[in-house]
Amino acid sequence: MTTAPSDPVLHARGVSVGYGRPPRRGRVVLSGVDAGLSAGELTCLVGPNGSGKSTLLRSLVRSQPLMSGEVLVGGRSIHQMSAAELARQVAVVLTDRVAVGALLAWHVVALGRYPHTGWSGHLDDHDRAVVDEALAAAGATSLAGRSVSEMSDGERQRIMIARALAQEPRVLLLDEPSAFLDVRARLELTNLLRSLTQEHGLAVLMSTHDVEHMLRHADNVWLVTEDGRLEIGTPAELGIDVGTADDDPLRALVDRLAR
Repeated sequence: MTTAPSDPVLHARGVSVGYGRPPRRGRVVLSGVDAGLSAGELTCLVGPNGSGKSTLLRSLVRSQPLMSGEVLVGGRSIHQMSAAELARQVAVVLTDRVAVGALLAWHVVALGRYPHTGWSGHLDDHDRAVVDEALAAAGATSLAGRSVSEMSDGERQRIMIARALAQEPRVLLLDEPSAFLDVRARLELTNLLRSLTQEHGLAVLMSTHDVEHMLRHADNVWLVTEDGRLEIGTPAELGIDVGTADDDPLRALVDRLAR
């Protein structure tokens, strides 16, 4: 199933992603992607290691060139947008640790206002209010006065999400946000992402290996198969039963779709 949802905020149309310089010297790892993200929905991106999940996320925000196809946000090609325009539409939280030194959490979140303030970084009353709102939306208001360097992984993740929210995006992309979190922090992250979709209307796409837990809450799934295809649907449509006793539910799912 490869049909994008109706009226998607973000639409990848005929997209192929990979490495190198397209088209002649590149190596495609994922091709023929026609998929969309709609407001108010949580989509999980799953697949084997090395299948191109992170590459796809980076390509959706122009951090890595597309091998082919186009990505539209609000009906406009991302290649027609300035970096600031794109950042006001799509925010991304990657697994790479951002060097923030001894900055307090509030100031780290304030860095997310750069698409609106320009490189001067001057914050007016509206910008400061947005920073406070982003911290509140991420459940991180109590962390505002603490140094990020002294936080747990779960607390730090909330601050990085708050920084992304300070961009006031319509779409939020996250690459393995639960990778370094304990069970409690993963549950808190899931509740946070559901809140961002249901209460704030964001379109959220997150890559994850935490299939059994995260897919209980997903509206849609993008499944990268080992042969470089993208299967799209609700968990039920893809035959995902996270209540089964599979030792590796992701492997069981990939194997089933490959038959």
